[in-house]
Amino acid sequence: MATETVAKPRTSLRVHVQKFGTFLSGMIMPNIGAFIAWGLITALFIEKGWIPVPALGGFDTNAEGVPNVGLVGPMITYLLPLLIAYTGGRMVYDVRGGVVGAIGTMGVIVGAGIPMFIGAMIMGPLGGWTMKKIDLLWEGKIRPGFEMLVNNFSAGIWGALLAMLGFYGISPLVQAFSTAAGNVVQFLVNNGLLPLTSIFIEPAKVLFLNNAINHGVLTPLGIQQSLEQGKSILFLLEANPGPGMGILLAYMFFGKGLAKGSASGAAIIHFFGGIHEIYFPYVLMRPLLILAAIAGGMTGIATLAITGSGLVAPAAPGSIIAVLAQTSRDSYVGVILAVVLATTVSFLVASVILKTTKHSDEVDLSDATSKMEAMKGKKSSVSSVLTGAGAGVGTAVLAGPIKNIVFACDAGMGSSAMGASVLRNKIKAAGFPDVKVTNAAIANLSDTYDVVITHQDLTERAKPVTSSAAHFSVDNFMNSPRYDEIVELVKEHNTEGSTPDAGAADAGAAAAGAAGTAAGAGHGAHAASAPADAAPAAASGAAPAETAAPSDILVADSVILNGTATTRDAAIDEAGQLLLARGAVDEGYLAAMHEREESVSTYMGSFLAIPHGTNAAKDHILKSAVCVIRYPDGIDWNGKQVKFVVGVAGINNEHLHILSSIAKVFTNKAQVAQLEAATSVEEVLELFGKVNA
Repeated sequence: MATETVAKPRTSLRVHVQKFGTFLSGMIMPNIGAFIAWGLITALFIEKGWIPVPALGGFDTNAEGVPNVGLVGPMITYLLPLLIAYTGGRMVYDVRGGVVGAIGTMGVIVGAGIPMFIGAMIMGPLGGWTMKKIDLLWEGKIRPGFEMLVNNFSAGIWGALLAMLGFYGISPLVQAFSTAAGNVVQFLVNNGLLPLTSIFIEPAKVLFLNNAINHGVLTPLGIQQSLEQGKSILFLLEANPGPGMGILLAYMFFGKGLAKGSASGAAIIHFFGGIHEIYFPYVLMRPLLILAAIAGGMTGIATLAITGSGLVAPAAPGSIIAVLAQTSRDSYVGVILAVVLATTVSFLVASVILKTTKHSDEVDLSDATSKMEAMKGKKSSVSSVLTGAGAGVGTAVLAGPIKNIVFACDAGMGSSAMGASVLRNKIKAAGFPDVKVTNAAIANLSDTYDVVITHQDLTERAKPVTSSAAHFSVDNFMNSPRYDEIVELVKEHNTEGSTPDAGAADAGAAAAGAAGTAAGAGHGAHAASAPADAAPAAASGAAPAETAAPSDILVADSVILNGTATTRDAAIDEAGQLLLARGAVDEGYLAAMHEREESVSTYMGSFLAIPHGTNAAKDHILKSAVCVIRYPDGIDWNGKQVKFVVGVAGINNEHLHILSSIAKVFTNKAQVAQLEAATSVEEVLELFGKVNA
């Protein structure tokens, strides 16, 4: 969520390390399912597994005497690094960057001959970044009709060069680093010094600096160690839930006020949910408690080292369920003992600290939670457990002024653009023009927004990728009562105290711009910009040139005053045929319009529906166009009466001016009446044109 105004300056070293760790984590975490799958296959089917199967575990030979390849080796050598590389490249430059990054990583994999997780985390983003820079060299210079040829060959040629660079240049360097890091870890193990890593790891967790170490070093080294030895202690250096659990138990027995009352709920989330950040505010209230976390961490690591225990794959999140699921067959006693002893030692140390220091936990838990979010740089998805706030849609606690609001739909093309336009006007009218209201496809969302609005059928899809935001569900895009709730929320959060300084405002604007850029990567996602919704000009009615509606998006031939369709599907076909006749789309887009309607209704309210294609149909759009069809007698649209159907096909934000005009018209009952009474196409075009003035 975009709450940089409560964070420390982004020029600090801590913030840069946080961002680096978050980026590394962003490559690993989406692929944790694949790591778990590999871990389960390894635990079950290798020679020392629960159910040894030579063909799956990759040991012994088959009937022809050929050594079994199995699943374990190829998955860790090829599948997992390539997934990481693709994810990293896509984070930098969408799918194109992911593909080029994966190609380059193949060279590192073959060149090294060992699992190349660190190499993948280098080559993936490098491939995406370099491909992005190369594309900028000829952006806008390619002759029409040659785009696909140039794009495919440039990606192929550069990917091949990167693969060779990875083979000859990157793989030896990464192999040397992996060997050196492995030697350091082995030195610590051989000399009984590994528990000392808790002195750094436990404070780093509270400061959100652990991802760079955990996902950048420990996970790759742990995977290599697990491949060689069948398990690794490194997976539990950071993921052991014991130290945090001990601190929360101490608060349950010896805490006071709100901290004591909330500790039990936090303990459940921490221990079983694996969300360790839930206990960070409790440590921040009493900084001395970091000693309890360190003592617990050291005890757990020492227990694992003494018993020779470990996990076969990463445990993410750090839930006891995930830990036990990834425990090596011969390590259950050691792992369970490590968690229990870590909890016990942490509890004893924390109890002494709580009993011997005087402090008002009742007052400071909220402040500590805000401090945690400031260090994290974003709103915590679990902080409501600590502050007592509800977790329902629209009730999330926001850590600062609301700067960025996104209206998301399946395609980011029609309903979201119009909904964003309506809400933007309401927020501007309330006196908050600096609040950025954008629209995007759900597939392009990121956790950078303060508020997310979706159709009620799409809310559950949006939540996982925007977990830090306050969510609002609507079923009427034109005049939903939820818009007024959002305006009140903006008033509440943006009028407390002094107005944010320019630097903070710039940070919010930058975040909004970045989000809009990400959303605009495809044809069906746009950041609706302010000019289309600028306040009316002078009373004279003169409009600045930049606010005029593009003349070739909605033309007279695309306005029908008396549609012939009598059903919803027929109306979609009629609108689609108008777009097809304009040369704006191909036949595939018409099918996508029906597909979109089956998943989520495009009924907007105020007798209006705006059928358009799915996000996946963006390649079927040839140019931007809008058509308007009026049905005087109305059409049944999933139980709602529709008199106006607006077909939409949009590339980038070219059609948003028209949609903004349409949205303004349909939020004004008098103007809707004018549309119903219009006797000529010119009246319709003039009405939409006047709104933009």
